[in-house]
Amino acid sequence: MEDDIKKKAIELGFDLVGITDVSPIDARHVEFFTAWLRSGFEGRMDYMHRNPDKRFNPAELLDKAQSIIITGLNYKPPKQNFTQPPKKIPTGKIVSYAQYEDYHPFIEKQLRQLIDFIRSTTGQEIQSKICVDSSPLAERALAQRAGLGFIGKNHMLINPKLGCQIFLGEIITDLLLSPDNPISQNCSNCNICIKACPTGALRPDGQFDASRCINYLTIEYKGEISQELSRKIDNRLFGCEECILACPYQKDAPACKNKQIKFHEDRKEFSLQEVLSLSTESFESRFYDSPIKRLGLERLRRNALICLENIESTAGKDAG
Repeated sequence: MEDDIKKKAIELGFDLVGITDVSPIDARHVEFFTAWLRSGFEGRMDYMHRNPDKRFNPAELLDKAQSIIITGLNYKPPKQNFTQPPKKIPTGKIVSYAQYEDYHPFIEKQLRQLIDFIRSTTGQEIQSKICVDSSPLAERALAQRAGLGFIGKNHMLINPKLGCQIFLGEIITDLLLSPDNPISQNCSNCNICIKACPTGALRPDGQFDASRCINYLTIEYKGEISQELSRKIDNRLFGCEECILACPYQKDAPACKNKQIKFHEDRKEFSLQEVLSLSTESFESRFYDSPIKRLGLERLRRNALICLENIESTAGKDAG
């Protein structure tokens, strides 16, 4: 049955699939996460404190749960024929995953098809729960346990062949399946991602200060960004992936081959003046299927103003 499930998952467009049981997360991950919260590195992401039992014990998420099927979808953008706007037009960069349609409903749809396949193949009315960032689940730790990769110093799941641009999705089920084994690779002595982080959010001691991360600041954080950190945002309008792009595993990774998930070639960057002129209606229309939509127009404008200020400041220094 396990081989049939994996074969079907690949047919549905996933690049990776592994299986693990619902036993609690390894104590090392729990201790690391608990210490992270004690240090205040979560910033204002208060939801990270909720439901610790469910986060570290996936069996709590489904009655009579036995197994977890974990899928991975490579989202490295294809080579683009993107036409750069004229240099006189200031633009803001968009992180790679947001150049695609919102992956949450897409992956949920594919996982529902996988569940239908399992039910038809087994003839059982299995119970299941789909998780795509929708539950307090330590998904990277579980993906590592299921053999999909290892957690790197950039705190991302790294697959040796696909790098670290990977969407994850999980099915928790009451079907008993044989678990896969973890892989033994790690980052060894490589610290390239730590050096690449613009704000020092990736600390030399291995901790991750999310409150300094540009992803957190431009996407999660709802307040006014300090001048010290806003200067380091440069022209990143939505997110940052310097620690991902610097990873040696990422450099040799293939591009996304799944043609079902819609890729928007024109979302690599945006005119900052255009962003500032958007109405609520035009924002909703432009980003209806994008992760950018949940940011909201006001915070996107906040980010655009920071990018403009940084670009103008750099231009002034160059002129001087």
